[in-house]
Order: sequence, then C-alpha cells, then structure tokens
Amino acid sequence: MTSPIWRSVRPSASATSFAAAPFALALIATAIQAPVMAQPGPNKLDSVVVTATRSPMRLSNVLADMTVLTRAEIEKQAFGGIADLLRNNGCAEMVRNGGPGSNTSLFLRGADTRHTVVMIDGVRVDSQSTGGASWQALPLAQIERVEVLKGPASAIYGSDAVGGVVQIFTRKGNGAPQLDLGAGFGNLATRKLDAGIYGSAGIFDYSASFADERSDGFNATLDLPGSFGYVPDRDGYRNHNAKARLGAQFNAEQRLELMVLSSHADAQYDASKAKPNNDDHSIQDTKAANLSWNAQWLPALQTQLSFGQSSERYETKPSPYVSDTRIRNLALNGSYEFSKNNQLNFILERREDRLENSGLSQTATPGLDERNQKGIALGWLWNSGPASLQVHGRHDEDSQFGGVNTGTLAAGYRVTETLRLVGSVGNAFRAPTLYQRGSIYGPNLKQAGVKELEPEKGRNLEFGLKFASGEHELSATVYRNLVKDLIIFGEAGTCKSNFGCYQNVDEARLQGLSLQGSTQLGIFSLTGSLDLQNPINRKNEKLLARRSKQFGTLHADVNLGAWNLGAGVQASGQRFDDAANTKPLAGYEVFNLDAQFKLSRDLRLQFNLDNVLNKVYQTAGGYAQSPRTVFIGLRYSPSL
Repeated sequence: MTSPIWRSVRPSASATSFAAAPFALALIATAIQAPVMAQPGPNKLDSVVVTATRSPMRLSNVLADMTVLTRAEIEKQAFGGIADLLRNNGCAEMVRNGGPGSNTSLFLRGADTRHTVVMIDGVRVDSQSTGGASWQALPLAQIERVEVLKGPASAIYGSDAVGGVVQIFTRKGNGAPQLDLGAGFGNLATRKLDAGIYGSAGIFDYSASFADERSDGFNATLDLPGSFGYVPDRDGYRNHNAKARLGAQFNAEQRLELMVLSSHADAQYDASKAKPNNDDHSIQDTKAANLSWNAQWLPALQTQLSFGQSSERYETKPSPYVSDTRIRNLALNGSYEFSKNNQLNFILERREDRLENSGLSQTATPGLDERNQKGIALGWLWNSGPASLQVHGRHDEDSQFGGVNTGTLAAGYRVTETLRLVGSVGNAFRAPTLYQRGSIYGPNLKQAGVKELEPEKGRNLEFGLKFASGEHELSATVYRNLVKDLIIFGEAGTCKSNFGCYQNVDEARLQGLSLQGSTQLGIFSLTGSLDLQNPINRKNEKLLARRSKQFGTLHADVNLGAWNLGAGVQASGQRFDDAANTKPLAGYEVFNLDAQFKLSRDLRLQFNLDNVLNKVYQTAGGYAQSPRTVFIGLRYSPSL
C-alpha cells in the first residue's frame, strides 16, 4: 500500500542540514499572519500571463501552480544563466557538469529535464538527441520575464509537458527609444557586456540587443577515486547572443510580429585525464525565429497564426561529434468569449522534428530522421461567482507511433476574498526522441519479440491553496504524478549494441508538497519557497538520480533610498548520483548577496557576491560547482 504523501516526503533523520527549511517556514508563517497588516496595492497577481492556457489571463485567475519572474528579478542575478535564475528562485532543481557554460539539466517537480517544454516567445526549443532544451545556451540578458507552469500540460502543449512548461519572453519595444547598456567584471576573469535599443515609431515597435559573457572559469572536475576526466586546469566558457524583434500594429485589431534569436555557448571541459593536453570544447548553438499574426475579428473572437522554427546544434572538439535538431511549428491558436465568464479556446498545430546525427543507423536515410505531429485541442474556461472550471482536451497524431489523447480538468473555489482552493487532474506524454528510436541503441525491430519504443506517459493529481491579501501571497500545492513507460538506457539485448539499449521499463512516482510565499513588511521584501518531495522509481522505491527530498530558497530585500540590498540562500538536501542510490551527494546551502545603487536617474551600480562562504558541493558526481564569485557592473538606461 502506498504511504501517505506527508509521510513519504518527510526528510529522514540522517539527512544533512537544510538551512532553507526553517527560513522558508518562517516566511510562510509571516505571510499567514499578514492580513492584519495587509495594505491594498499592486502585486504580481495583477499581471497578465499566457502560459497557463495559451490565452491571456490574470495571474490571480490561474488555477495551476505557476511562478512568474520579472525583469527586476532577472537583473539582480550576475553569475550564471536562466537555469541559475530558476534554481535560485525555487522553481526547479539544477544539475550542472561544472561552470555556467557546461551541460545543464533542470528537474521540475522531480521530472526529468526532457519532461519540461521550453519556449522562447512561443517557439519550442528541444533536442531530438538528448531530449530537452539546452539550458546552458539560453540567453539571460535578452529576457523580459519568465513564466513557469508546474505540472503536466500536454492537453495544451502536446508532447513533452510531463513536468511542466517554462516560457521565456524576450524584451519588447514601447514608447520613446531607450538604450540599455550593461558592463561588468568579476573574479575568475569574468567579463560581461550587453547592449540593446527598444522603442516604437508610428505603427512599428522594435527591439534589438546583443550580449557577450566570457570567463576563464575554474577547474570543473574533481580529483576523486575513479574519476576519468580530472585534469588540473581551468575550464572557461564564452557565451554570446543576439536578438531582434519587430512588430507592426496596423490597427487595434491587427498585429504582425517577427522575432529572431541566436545564441552561442562554447565551454571547455575535460574529456579524459589520459589526454591532459587536449583542449576539449563543447559548443552549443541555439537559434529561434517566429512570425505571428494576431487578429481580433469580433469583440469575442481573437486568433493568433504563427510559424516558428528553432534549431539546436551540439558539437564537441577535438573529439568529433555533431548533432543537429530542427523543429518547425505552424499553429492557429484562438479564443471565443460567449460571455465575460465563459470562453472557448482552440488550437490547431503541426510540428515537424528533424535530426541529423551520425549515430542514426536504423533509419531510412542513415544519419537523418524526420517525423511530424498534428494536434487539435479545445479548452473551456468558465467562472461563476466564487467557482471556476477549466477543461482542456487534445489529440496528437504522430507519424511514427500513432495517436495520443490527453486532457486536464481543473477547478477552483474562492472561499473568501483572500483564500482560494484549487485542484486538477490530467495526463501528459513525451514522445521518444529520434535518436532513441533510430540509433544503434534503439530497438532492433528485426529481432523477434522486440517492440517500438512507446511514449512516456504521466498521470497527475494535485490540490492547492492560494492566499493573497495586498502584498502578501502564499501558495501550497500537493501533487502526485505517476510517469510510466520511462525510457532509460538499460541492459543490452534488444538492440544492435552490446553496450546497452534504450528501453521502456520503469515507472516513476513524483509526489510532494510545494510551498511559495512573499510578503512586504515596510521597507523589507521577503520571498521564499520550500519543496518536500519524493521522486522515486516505483520498481525499487529508490530516489531518482540527483533529486533531493527537500530543497528551498529564501531571499530578503531592503530598500534604503538609492540603495537596494539583498541576501539569499539556496539549499538542497542529500541526493544520490546514481539510480541504485549507492553514491550519495551531500546536501548544501549557498548564500548570496546583491546590492544595487542608483547613481543617477539612468545609471545604476550593481554588486554581487555569490557563494559567500565558498561552499564546496556537487550537483553531479565528480564535477565542481562555482566557488565564491564577485561581480561589479554598471547599467546605463537613458531615453533618447
């Protein structure tokens, strides 16, 4: 019999110290007591989001577990990229093989990194070799805000949304032309430079920006027993990216928009200590483009027609390996309002996946494979007084393995003006990657009894409480997501390789309690999160590799006139580096400080001190994480 969720996620007595838990709980207690001092005023709940239903909606009306990160929060971070931003704000766990430019994975609610849909301005970014987006190549300087939807969403987004959706929105021009210039430096020979111009003229709005970051880095590998890659050198990185966005608002009802983005990441790594003189590099290029047409045909009817394409190219040197993924997506997305509280959403889309990889040996054209998915979805959004209901259903037809049906039913009830109950049930799926199916490690269908790889499938149930009063917010979500037919790299025997084969064998149970809170007490702002979870393999009741049972964050800010000072902690409990749970990774707490000083109306000074105590820790066995880092920067944002 399955243990109750509150028992199964309770930290064990042997767990390492976990500093964030008492801090986050203190924050939550403060937020609960907040009604006696709550003052009316603007907060994030007034913002409009689109990720939850693929249609505009106030955050206060969203029934799902969702986090929104704004430009102000993005600018406070100096070291690392978007993966660090999400980890430091309690959205997900992060695993990295060294510094910011190295291979990075994010686990949303304990789900694998390939189980999260990643979109940039509506363009899906994915790899059909490893599966999932390449987090290390996604630009941070270009971002205006990030919406993180937690929980399955295949009924809205199709394949991949087993753990959730991360949608990145780049900066958009509006009003008088404005420059945005940033420059800074830090230890580890870190240098950053970014420049952008944003504005509008007549019917056109525009934005263009460029960013470059480079560092000599630190030694990314550790000299541990059994280490095969330790080389006593520094592993640096260089990231540069550019983005342009042009919109034309022909009238109040018609808008055309074009976005193009290119990002390049080049990181040094140590492939083998047997070849210490090799200068090994992993190179990641991410490109995205989208053309969209928004139209308001009737007061109640609006549509968006979009064509997007993204590409992911991964290469290693001098060891020759190249993998190219291209995804194209054509979508018609719209809504019809029967009344103010009764809306129908509809989606028609076609997705085309293409992979070029020399390892594709079982495809019609060696080294190349392609497929397409056609999807149709409907959603009904209804409100009546304190009650809300959202129903989503979708059918996807895949050219390789056939059809998949997904659905989500969500409901909410406002008990008081400040307290709301929400709950949902739904399913999701992730299609096997083209590499998993077509490489030498994929199923050998000429062998008796061997079957095609099936999509990974998730079934989720969750219940939550949302409290909001003035500038005080608190949410608590209990969830249980069963993911079956997990694809793992297992024993040989079903493919042409004697080393191992991809197989549908495992089933995971992802369950836990997620807490988030924020409050404003005079000049002090507090935000915090705490996740108590138990992501396990149901076959052997072992924790999934590199996931902890608890992780959390706490950040405090104080505004003192021209100064804004901040302090934060990000912490994680013990994890295991392997699926058998024989290689423990110790828990850790990392403390960070940040400060901004307004020198003038348009000029700001930034200071960051990350990993203040120079904590030595690992998120992946044998790989070091960033030591203490110092960064000083200037940002100049004049209007022209």
